[in-house]
Order: sequence, then C-alpha cells, then structure tokens
Amino acid sequence: MGHVEGRARNQRLLLSPSLDEVLSSDHPVRVVDAFVDTLDLKALGFSKVEAEEMGRPSYRPGDLAKLYVYGYANRIRSSRGLEREARRNLEVQWLVNQVTPSFKTIADFRRDHPEALVAVTGAFVQFCRGQGLYGAEMVAIDGTKIEAVASRQKVVTPARLQKQIAAIEAKVAEHLAAMDAADREEASAEAQVGDVAAALEALKAQREALQAKAKALADKGLTQEVEGEADARLMKTARHGHQVAYNAQSAVDAKHGLIAAFDLTNDCNDHNQLLPMAEAAKEALDAETLTAVADTGYSNGEQGLACEAADITAIVPRAQTVNPRNPEFFTREAFAYDEESDSFTCPAGETLTLATLSQTEQKAYYSTKACAGCQLKARCTNAARRTITRGFYEGAKEAMHRRAMADPIWMKRRRALAEHPFGMMKALMGYPRFLVRGLQKARSELALTILGFNLKRAINIRGVPALLEALSAQPV
Repeated sequence: MGHVEGRARNQRLLLSPSLDEVLSSDHPVRVVDAFVDTLDLKALGFSKVEAEEMGRPSYRPGDLAKLYVYGYANRIRSSRGLEREARRNLEVQWLVNQVTPSFKTIADFRRDHPEALVAVTGAFVQFCRGQGLYGAEMVAIDGTKIEAVASRQKVVTPARLQKQIAAIEAKVAEHLAAMDAADREEASAEAQVGDVAAALEALKAQREALQAKAKALADKGLTQEVEGEADARLMKTARHGHQVAYNAQSAVDAKHGLIAAFDLTNDCNDHNQLLPMAEAAKEALDAETLTAVADTGYSNGEQGLACEAADITAIVPRAQTVNPRNPEFFTREAFAYDEESDSFTCPAGETLTLATLSQTEQKAYYSTKACAGCQLKARCTNAARRTITRGFYEGAKEAMHRRAMADPIWMKRRRALAEHPFGMMKALMGYPRFLVRGLQKARSELALTILGFNLKRAINIRGVPALLEALSAQPV
C-alpha cells in the first residue's frame, strides 16, 4: 500500500480557490471579523476612521484592530510577529484583506489607542451579556502580578539611595586622604594629585545626582520608583520573588466563567481592590444586586461596608491572626466581642473595656486591670496587661468572614472561577510580561489578553455559527 500523495507544488490550477473558500464557514477567525465590523470605531476613540482627503492613505483602523484581536487570541503579541503573520498566514490575510502593514505601523496603532482597545474589550462583554452568557448574580474577584518592562536593578528606593550615597562618601573620604598624603610628599606627586582631584569631582557629581533623586522621591511621597517605568512597582510575586510588576485584577462571572470586569493597578496588594472591582462588575453586568467572593487579601472592613451600601454582598474570609510576640499566646479569636456593651471577654472570663481610640490608625484599644492577678497571664502576654485592638470597620469585616465560613463551597467556587482565567491568560501571553511601558498602555495589553480569553470561551460555549448569526443581527 502506498503513501498519501499530495499535489505537486508546481502544478497549475485552472480555477484556484479564493481565500474565503480556503477558510471553513465555522472558522473562529470569522467571529473576530464579524465582531470588529459591528463596532463604532470612531465612538470608541479610534483615529483615522474616515479616510483623509490629503496625504498618504492610512490603514483602516478596523483591519489593525482585527489583527491585534487575532494576535492576542493566538499568542502573537509582538508587532514584528503580527507583521510576519500578515504576510504568510492565510487566516490573517483573509481577516485583514491581504494588507501588509509594517511592524512600526502595527506598534504605533497599539501605542496610540490604549483607551480605545480597552473599550473594544468592554464592547465584547456587552455583546456576551446580550447573548445571556453572564449570570450577573455572582462574581469571583482575584488578582495576579504581571511583570513590567523593567529590571529590578532600575528600582530606586530611599534605602538604596542612602546606601549608594554612603558608598560614594566613603570613596570621597579615601580620595581626600590620598590628596592629604600626596601634599606631604615631594612635588613629584603633583600629577597623582591631579588625577585624584578629577576622580573626586566625578564622585561629588554622582553624589549630588543621587541626593537629587532622593529629594525628588521624598517630594513625590513615594517609597519606591522604577527608572524608565515610573508607573510600575517592585512587588512580591507567587513564584519568582520580588519583581517589577503591575497588579492585574479581574471579576469572573459564575455562569460560564467569562470575565466581566478587569483593571490594572500599581498597588502592591489587593487590600483596596474589593470595592472598585465589585462596582465595576456590577456596572458591566447592569445588575441591581451582586454577590462578590474574594480571598483573604481583599479583607477590608471599610470597603465591605461600602459594598453593602452599593447592594453588593461581599464574601471574604479574614486572615487568621496570631500574636507576633509569642505564637503560644492566646490569639485574638480567643477574645469574644460583645457589640452591645462594646467590650471583649478574655479566656479567663474578665471584661476588656474601651481604653483609647486612634483616629489616625482607625482603631480602638481594649484592656482590663485584672491581668495582674490572672492565672492565665503566662499564656496571654508578657506585658503588664493584654491589649486587644479592633478596627472601626471590624463589624463589616467580620460579617464578610462569617458569610465565607458559613459554607465552604464559596471558597471552592472562587478558586475554580478566578484562578483558571489567569492561568489561561498567562498561557496566551506566552511569557507573562507586558511588552509596552506605562500603566495605561499595559492596561490596553491586558484588555486584549482578556478579550482573547473571553472570545475563545464564548466560541466554546455557543459555537461559531451561533455567534456569527448573533453578530449579523447587531446594528452596524
């Protein structure tokens, strides 16, 4: 039995197929084409939507937008990679009508339209919402760190600057000592003195530059800054230690696991992200009420209280507290709080009443005079008395914690919903690192990655024919 034989490459065809015939009718690239064609590009913020009467013709923004949507859904993010695909990939040639923009044109399009590209992702969320792909009842909120275009060596902190200044001052002292020693020697050492003086001036100039950086950092009220990527911050990542990165946030709808809302921040943790993400998801889904589930990093009583006011039920467990002075001491959970009397009851049955309030720290401090003669004092504190703190918004934080502990299914659903999209998105990014600089531009790149994830998931759920039919019914 022979092999499967192909057609000879030099064989001429009487009737060659068109690009449209090469692609099957249910090819996913047709969804990208149909979706972008439904967008009002000018309203979204794209420039050159209408051709100019004078000058060199420009590429259609719709074609370049399609190129980026296709690229981010298929792990092709670089402008040079997209340029290659436009010249050799039949799918891309069909999508952009065989135009072949240069990598510079492609890169400039992404650079010039960061907000418009974010709006494209929002438009697809609204399309999916219209197709009933969002339940609009529960969202899982989570965050992940994605590296920025910067090295750790570019991080400037007051401590690092002071260390560098101290090193330069030590060298300055050495050079001054060398000059004093040369002055005590014969005149033949004059050439050496001249070299030392030149080096000394260079060191002083470096010291002044470092001092200017330290002053600028203090004037801005920053604890760190990254040279060349001022919006990024040095953050602790899960697997790679501290890296210069951004904090990507997402709110995933529970019905089909589609991302409903997202954001990119330079906050080093998730402590202040619960309310903005929950409100963004509620607005995107046009929901009257919403349940938002998040992990312990989002435990923030003040934002939990604001969520209640916005008709958002926040379910967030509180991190387990320990006594930093001695892990064997009673934890804070061993002290029962009574809201009516505003007091705590300790394991020995004594009552801790309000001692002081700190408006700066937003905390109240509780203590009792019974510690001195308490038989359990050795298991409680080494100080004269045990003090318990309670935040002003501790009630809201405890309410979120009780909801989370009432049923373990909440945290299981959160993990299943929120962590899977980030894994898929990082796979789509290849090496999970932004290619562009600046928070706004990096946010647009995150938006394209999320659009690629939502697009693939919507196709898996509904199928290409159903989506094409729905898109054809959209007003153009």
